[in-house]
Amino acid sequence: MSLRITPLAVFATASAVTCAWAQSPQALIAEANRDYAAKRYAQAATTYLRIFELDPAEPSFAYNAACCQALLGQADAAFQSLERAVAAGFANADGAARDTDLAPLRMDARWDGLLARMRDRGLRERAFWDSSAMATGYRESLSEDERIAGLSRFWSEVKFNFVDTDRLDALGWDGLYLRYLPKVRSAASTAAYYRVLAELCAQLKDGHTNIYPAPEVREVHGAQPLLRTQLVAGRVLVTQVEDAALKAQGVKPGVEVVTVDGKPVKAYAESALAPFQSASTPQDLETRIYTYAFLAGPLGETPKVGFRDESGRAFELPVPRVPGAIRRKEMPQEPPFTLKMLPGQVAHVTLSTFGTAATADQFMEAFPQIAAAKALILDVRTNGGGNSSVGYRILATLAKEPFFGTAWATRDYKPTFRAWERPRQVHRQNPSPMPPDETRHFAGPVVVLTSPATYSAAEDFSVAFVAMKRGLVIGEPTGGSTGQPLFIRLPGGGSARICTKRDTFPDGKPFVGVGVQPDRLVHPRVEDFRQGRDTVLEAALGELTRQIGARP
Repeated sequence: MSLRITPLAVFATASAVTCAWAQSPQALIAEANRDYAAKRYAQAATTYLRIFELDPAEPSFAYNAACCQALLGQADAAFQSLERAVAAGFANADGAARDTDLAPLRMDARWDGLLARMRDRGLRERAFWDSSAMATGYRESLSEDERIAGLSRFWSEVKFNFVDTDRLDALGWDGLYLRYLPKVRSAASTAAYYRVLAELCAQLKDGHTNIYPAPEVREVHGAQPLLRTQLVAGRVLVTQVEDAALKAQGVKPGVEVVTVDGKPVKAYAESALAPFQSASTPQDLETRIYTYAFLAGPLGETPKVGFRDESGRAFELPVPRVPGAIRRKEMPQEPPFTLKMLPGQVAHVTLSTFGTAATADQFMEAFPQIAAAKALILDVRTNGGGNSSVGYRILATLAKEPFFGTAWATRDYKPTFRAWERPRQVHRQNPSPMPPDETRHFAGPVVVLTSPATYSAAEDFSVAFVAMKRGLVIGEPTGGSTGQPLFIRLPGGGSARICTKRDTFPDGKPFVGVGVQPDRLVHPRVEDFRQGRDTVLEAALGELTRQIGARP
């Protein structure tokens, strides 16, 4: 039931019906989720329907009941629950079409019509909020009216939806809009226009609020070389090279970048990259500059990069950029899940993304091996996020008791309250308990590894792990940005996203804007990197070896 009520969906409905329920809403939802996880589908369906009857404005509860009924072979009851969900506003037709729980219904004559009604409802809702009038296609130059309309749309969506209103107050958001109008008017090309929007967006200092140019712009004006870099102990080191010519001339992992087009590397980064990067923390900004955006620029221009190798030899080379498709092919991403057994029977599990269910699926497939280990390292240092529920599935195997994810808040805007001059309101929600995995449990010591590239759903994972008090976090502070983005389309084939939700630890402690702080702060070291040693992993292995040795 991939669309069942997750912590994100639960919070949106719980407070509205608390007074109507004899049992707390969170307890009922947790009960239904536990029954679903244990395959007690009849009990889960009954509870989900009970919740829906008490909160008929939230269609996901009726949808969840339908999933359980479908798994029980109760097609008539499942279609009835789905019809109730659609009538209440459920419109996620694509999700329903993929949901394996509903597979028993797909050969039924009623299925296609139901899915069509979902899609129609979703299209009508999206058309109201995201009209195609603003979604003009890519052209090398947009009209002045289109450019101003795009700026105005981004400004207004931020003003009414961006969660950090204190930041908007400090910036003087309306005044900033006026100051950017001349820049937008004078933008000579669509690429230049989106660069102006990115500069404006960066002033919000939020990693989940971003401007995305059209693919045509990104391909031509945001090209990068077959090279990856990282800031290590204040120095920019090459971490991966796939350009054969550069390799032949001595560019390899561990070589330092010292200049770009004759400028010291940090001066180049501050002028060419930093003003256009949306980042929530200093460590987030450094990651975006020196890893994700480094050397990005027009495809037809080749920067000259100054290097220094381990011996101190300095040399300068042209570093050609390549189209994005070639870079993605030649420099593929690491797999979502890897498992290595380290000395002392310590399992090292790397979780590189929560953007696919495959990460948790592969963890579960490998669980017999993991369970046989004496200790476990969960490495999310390169995990940029995805869906929090993927990480929570993994954490459930470490838990004996229900555990909690993030608490959160969002703006609660009511136009009439504004007319009555009431102060701005905030809607807050506490986390709902998530059940432990009833069939899998790892009882040994656990360490989680983090870095500034640990982001979004991977930070939600780290927060839940800390709140579980299940083990230590070792490494560096995380990026400090998570939340629920609202996506909008903009003229010229681009788009934007705006962060609408502020998350905290379950007890309200902040981590957005600061990062999840490790229990043991360990920074990578240049000399270790050059020798092929992983400073942070070695620290974790040493800690777990001590814990294993201390156990009776």
